[in-house]
Amino acid sequence: MNSIAASTPYLSVNNIEVIYDHVILVLKGVSLQVPKGKIVALLGANGAGKSTTLKTISTLLRGERGDVTKGEVQFKGERVDHLTPNELVKRGLSQVMEGRHCFGHLTIEENLLTGAYTRNISRAELKAALEAVYQYFPRLKERRGSQAGYTSGGEQQMCAIGRALMAKPSMILLDEPSMGIAPQIVEEIFDIVKDLNQKEGVSFLLAEQNTTVALRYADFGYILENGRVVMEGEAKDLASNEDVKEFYLGVSGAGRKSFRDMKFYRRRKRWLA
Repeated sequence: MNSIAASTPYLSVNNIEVIYDHVILVLKGVSLQVPKGKIVALLGANGAGKSTTLKTISTLLRGERGDVTKGEVQFKGERVDHLTPNELVKRGLSQVMEGRHCFGHLTIEENLLTGAYTRNISRAELKAALEAVYQYFPRLKERRGSQAGYTSGGEQQMCAIGRALMAKPSMILLDEPSMGIAPQIVEEIFDIVKDLNQKEGVSFLLAEQNTTVALRYADFGYILENGRVVMEGEAKDLASNEDVKEFYLGVSGAGRKSFRDMKFYRRRKRWLA
């Protein structure tokens, strides 16, 4: 068994099944684990079920006409799928939504302050929390008085992560952090994620289409396809796996291929045999 998978899970998703609008089956028996202090990548193409998995864990799914019809989610050894998102944040689990959700009419600093609403802390502690975020995101400190809606995509993504940090989470669900962001900013954001993991001990489950970057920073990975986990393993092993290189990195032993040339039936036969 893989050493990461064998570790005591901090977050455990067990055989989750999700249906939208009482009709559409989106997740089909998804199970995964995130050990404490690790970065786990949830990979797959658009529509594979990555965002739905994160929203199931954070219980934000209920606001989108989705129902968990099977399975359970445990965090720190306790079942949490019956809790509200607010209660989960208080327990240390926060989600950064796909699409860089910020309050566009508020300044960067006002956005960050909203992240501390679940904490009953003094003004001095609030100031210290802000400064801690600014240490990781110096760009935000420079733009602290700017309206978030007028900042760049990368700055908005940093703001969204910084706002989650203000709640002092022990685990963050990070949804598509690279989407719509310049490559050099993507690297900067992932470097900060790695720093937060190593220096603050924050665990991460990140959903990402950019498989190359995600596997470089993650410890372990799961690949979703059509609502099912079709492959899992240590990040370094997935990065060197021929199937993953061919179908997600676009490279195989024969050189680069386009998705149009790939044989779906062959992939399913190889992975699910």
